[in-house]
This record gives sequence, C-alpha cells and structure tokens, in this order.
Amino acid sequence: MKRTEILIGGVGGQGVILAGILLGTAATLFDNKKAVQTQAYSSEQRGGMAKAEVILSGDSITDPQVRRPDILIALAEDAVSRHLHKIKPKGILAIDSDLVQEIKPGDYQVLKIPATSMAEQEGNIVVANLIILGALIKKTGILSVRAMEKAIGASVPPKAKTLNLNAFRRGLEFKV
Repeated sequence: MKRTEILIGGVGGQGVILAGILLGTAATLFDNKKAVQTQAYSSEQRGGMAKAEVILSGDSITDPQVRRPDILIALAEDAVSRHLHKIKPKGILAIDSDLVQEIKPGDYQVLKIPATSMAEQEGNIVVANLIILGALIKKTGILSVRAMEKAIGASVPPKAKTLNLNAFRRGLEFKV
C-alpha cells in the first residue's frame, strides 16, 4: 500500500478523533499496515474545532505530518474552509452533505453522504462519523471491512458497539 494521508475535520462532539483512532487501529492491529494518527482540538468548549490526521502505509512512516491529504473528510463547513486548500489533486473530499453545503469546484472528487440524517435513522446522530467511514472504505478499499469492524469492537464501549457497527455497515451500503 502506498502512503495515504487522511485529514478528518469537524467540530467537537462529532467523533472526529474517534474516526482517526479507528482508522489507525484497524490498519495497525487488524490489517497488517503501518499508521500514524495525530489529533488537535479546541478544548475550551464542545463544538470547537477538531481534527484528526491519519497516515496509512505498507512501509515505515518517517514523516508523521499530513501535508497534502489524499482524503479530506469534512464533517462541518468549518472543516472545508480550514482544510480544502490542502487536498491533493485528484484527491477525495468526503462530506456530510447534511452539514456541509458550500463546496468550491476543484481538482478532487466529492463524495456526498447524508450522514447525519442516516445516523438519525440509526437512532443517534453521533454515529454519522461511522457512516462516512463505511462509505469511504467501500469507495477506496484503503482498509478491509473486517479490520474496521474489529477496530470498532475494540475501541468503543461495549454498550455502544452495536450502534457503531450498524452505522459503519450502513455506510458500506451507501451508493458511492
């Protein structure tokens, strides 16, 4: 696998950090790949800026910084204005189309997923991040479904496991 840089942006409470942790966990523990995951967030309040950066590779990762993401996951308008200029040409912009409306045309593919409304149908909007991850895994194949499911099982509280797995699987069913 070639080096793949992923930037996940949103606001506190959307599961941005968890999404990054799940990608890194799936890669390293369950898919025999290398990964680096970093995070930054505004700790002053819920709803402040949040971002997670993940690098996936088949080889050792010597530079742990995401500079030009191959994939930008935007869970809020703010993430688009902060990070869209960084995306690599021919990259993928995956958005929660319920929350992100304004997208400038560019040299990238847009994957529009109505993740918040789909999560609402699952019973809790906090799993919109898992729906987007499911659709992204289906579209790109960057990690195996099995590895992601194992990472979810290992990373979320037992009482939330079924909700999160169902949301991820719902994303896999989304027509990309």
